[in-house]
Amino acid sequence: MPYLLKTEPGTYSIDDLAREGETVWDGVTAPAAVKFLAGMKRGEMLVIYHTGTERRSVGIAKVMNVDPSDVKKPLVRLKFVKRTKTPRTLAEIKAQNIFANSPLVKQGRLSVVPLSEAQYAWLATN
Repeated sequence: MPYLLKTEPGTYSIDDLAREGETVWDGVTAPAAVKFLAGMKRGEMLVIYHTGTERRSVGIAKVMNVDPSDVKKPLVRLKFVKRTKTPRTLAEIKAQNIFANSPLVKQGRLSVVPLSEAQYAWLATN
């Protein structure tokens, strides 16, 4: 299952991930988001989304490893794959029927959001 990970670009951006190549995704505290992190599997694809004033998808990453031993702070190592050629804004996302029931638009403050294959394809293939 693909996921979308939100990040404030001033704290950690797609540029930081591209420069580092890999990182451990941390700082997630909302129980629902933590549960999604713990459920990730090696090889799953991720959309990186900048919050704040940008509010747009900006890149693709891949889950390299998941250590769910601490249920309150699962460690997910991810690897940079690419920047998206055409970032999708929140307004564009909301205009797509495939996102009508998505937690991305229904629970806007959630920092880790599961995506359907169709949602991932729309965000990633550009």
